[in-house]
Order: sequence, then C-alpha cells, then structure tokens
Amino acid sequence: MRQDRAPRRGPAALIAALALALAGAGGCANPATSPVTEAPPTRPLAIPALEEGTGAGGTRAFDLVVDEGTHDFGRGTTATMGVNAGYLGPTLRMRTGQDVRMDVTNRLDERTTLHWHGMAVPARMDGGPHQLVAPGATWSPTWQVRNPAGTLWYHAHPHGDTAEHVYRGVAGMIIVEDQAAPAGLPDEYGVDDIPVIVQDKRFDDDGQLVFDQPGPSSTGFLGDTVMVNGTVGPYLDVRATRTRLRLLNASTARVYRLALADGRAFDLVGTDGGLLPAPVRLTAIQLSPGERADIVVTMAPGERVMLRNTSPEFGGRVGPNSRFGTGDYDVLELRAAQQLRPAPPLPTTLATWQRLPASAATTTRDFTIHAQIINRKPVDMGRIDEVVPAGATEVWVLRNRDPQPHNFHVHAVQFQVLDVDGAPPPPELAGWKDTVYLAPGSEVRIIATFPPDGDPTWPFMYHCHLLWHEDSGLMGQFVVVEPGQTVVPPPDPYDH
Repeated sequence: MRQDRAPRRGPAALIAALALALAGAGGCANPATSPVTEAPPTRPLAIPALEEGTGAGGTRAFDLVVDEGTHDFGRGTTATMGVNAGYLGPTLRMRTGQDVRMDVTNRLDERTTLHWHGMAVPARMDGGPHQLVAPGATWSPTWQVRNPAGTLWYHAHPHGDTAEHVYRGVAGMIIVEDQAAPAGLPDEYGVDDIPVIVQDKRFDDDGQLVFDQPGPSSTGFLGDTVMVNGTVGPYLDVRATRTRLRLLNASTARVYRLALADGRAFDLVGTDGGLLPAPVRLTAIQLSPGERADIVVTMAPGERVMLRNTSPEFGGRVGPNSRFGTGDYDVLELRAAQQLRPAPPLPTTLATWQRLPASAATTTRDFTIHAQIINRKPVDMGRIDEVVPAGATEVWVLRNRDPQPHNFHVHAVQFQVLDVDGAPPPPELAGWKDTVYLAPGSEVRIIATFPPDGDPTWPFMYHCHLLWHEDSGLMGQFVVVEPGQTVVPPPDPYDH
C-alpha cells in the first residue's frame, strides 16, 4: 500500500480510460468477461460478529478498526482488508432514537473512510469522500439514529479507491431496530435472522485477490467467484420454519437476480430504507450494487433449497448475451434441520407510512448520465452541484443515456420511486430506497424529503454505486441549507 495516496487517476485520465473501454467494446462492454465458477456447498456460512456498542445508557460507542488482514477463501491465506476482522466487519445493531458514536481508527497505510450507507446523519458525520481518516488517526462521528427498523450497511468511500477498498473487505452490515416494528418477524441474529452479504472476486494462482480496473467490462470489475459473508460454497443450517435473509449486494459492479432454485415464493418484507407496509410474495428479487432486500423463506423439516442467481434483467438495449454479468449459478444452500422451531405467521401489517405524491414536491431536478458522468460534469470535490433547502421535498428525474447499466445512490435520504419509464414502480421498488437501478435508456423519477437541519459547508454525495463509475467521476455533490445560510464550497481533500 502507498502512504496516504491520492486517487490513481485524474478526471481527464479517467474519462480517457472510459472512452477506451467503451471503444474496445463496440460502445457497450469489453467481451472478455469470466463466467462464474460454481463451488459446491461444502462450507458453513460465516456469520459476522454482532456489535451493539458499549456504554450503559446515553451514547452507545462502537470501536471500529480498519486494517489489513488475511482470510481463508478456500485457497490458502489471502491478503485482505477488514474492520475488526481479517475480512469484512461486524454487524452493527442499534435502535431508533439511540445516540451513537463511531470511533473509526485507520490502521492502513493510506487514507480511507467509513460511510454509513442509508443512514440519516449530519453531513459532517456521513463518512463520504470529505471525511478522510489519515493513517493512524481516529475519527469519531456521532448522531442520533433517526432511521426506522431496517437493513443498512457501511463501507469505505475514499474517492478513486472506493471500489478497491470495498472489494478487499472494508464493509459490513447495520441493523436498525425499532419498537414500532411488529412482532412475528424472525429476529434472532445468526439463528433465524441472517446477514447475506453477496460479493464476487477473482484470485490468481497463489490464491491472492485480483483487482483490475476498468476491469473486464465497462460496468467495472466482475469476478469469477461468488461468495456470501466471505464464504465460498456456503450452506446455512436452517433451524426455524421461517428464516429472514437480509440480502446485501456488496459487489463493486455485478447485478444479482436471486431466486430459490425450486421456484418457490418467498416474502419480501423490507427494502433499502426499512419495512414495507405488508409482505409481498415474489419468486425473484434483483439487486444492483448497494441495494438491500429482507426476505423471509419458509421451509419444512429436512428440506434443502438453493438460493441461486438467475441472469439479471438489465433492460433497455442490453440483451441476454450481454457481458455485464449474466449466467445462472448457486449462491447459498439452505439446509433445514429434521426438527424446526415453529414460527408464527408473518404479520399482515409491517409498517405504517404514506407514499409521497409528486404534488408534494416544491422543486424538480434533472440528472442525466451520459458518457459515464452526470449532467456533463465529472465530479469536482471543490464544487457544489446542487443546493437543497432544509426540509424540502423534491422530485429528482434520473436518466441513463449510456448503453450500459448504472444505478443511483443518494446520501442523506431515503426516497420513494414515483415511476419507471412512466409506469408505477413494481412491488420491490415501492418501499423506501436509497439506491435504484437505471437500465440503459431508462428514466426513473424519485421523491425525497431532505434533512431539516442544514450545513452549507459540508456536502452530501449522489452517485452511481457501480463503484468503478463512482471512482471515475460519476458522482456529484449537494448541500442542505437553512434560510440565511451561505454556501461555502469545501476544499478538495484530494488536491495535492
């Protein structure tokens, strides 16, 4: 690792690399994509440690150390990164209304960050590219948890190096609990409430991680080995008739469409921002990088069923022979015990909230992705792109005018999808979201209410969560301001 390094490429070099990648792919993608090699389910699924913070009453403190490490992916000892572990990090569990402090210590020999993806936090506490933690330093953001019950996550976010840090293991899950959540949902961590962090990797002949960008396709890096919680060829011993799987796509570029191999339905109970109003029966759920879904699977004693990827539906002009990561392959086998703990019926009502009508918005903003940048401008860390009034409700129109997939993540808020290409959102997009997939040629309208407290000196980010795109400049900055506040563009922390 290099000491306190800056991003590897400036915007001009990144755009040139993008142009070369697109040109070599006939304007679409590099065809040299490795198919996923399936591993038989022979290893028990690793369950990340559960951390609930320390301190009796008052503020709960979480100690998080980002460091280099090693991990056994079944290929010997592999060099990795992790948080309080050799690879990945603990699951952080907190409650709505709780005050928390994150003591983030960086023991890498380069700068990094931890971003609380999906969490409603003040801009100074967000962990985006402006909150760099120097080698040997500790950063201690604090906030009160405002999110309702749901599945969030945290990950590294240093501009130019986000993809590599996340790929090497700087990521973990966050579970928010809320007294308003209904009884009856599986909630015993590691028993019937299971984190499922899905990622793809590639290894060299010595069992070390391979990571090259722009990678084998213009979406970014695609690996040939898929794993869950760092386990290759995983199986889960199921102990109850109903099991909640908290699905997280933590890959840098790969899109998954997850289904049970025997075609049985499952119950979708939550999306990025929390619980749905009621369970929705589905047979597949598609997740682009950064998206989450809570599903409940029902099994009988002695059953086995495989959670599989089925070729994603990219939409737009991307056909079934695309090189963006297609193919069917196993992800996680579920093995029910001969005796299962009975579970109560799922609640018919999960959460009570109202959909926001477009008429509630005071402003509409347009964001067009073309040539892998937003609104014709690669990100500039010293430039504010949008100024949003504190507490405002706005409609953002998201357009993908590139020939490859993108998605769109907004810091600071959970939003609702108003429509996709003019049609009402499907059930899996009808809940609270912070990341949404954008098919080539598509238009998605979202609506969000922004934080009531402003800070004109610290920006939030919006960006594609296909991480090579983000690192390459497909990102912008906005500040939330109160009346009378003057916007002060921040200094560029990457300007050396």
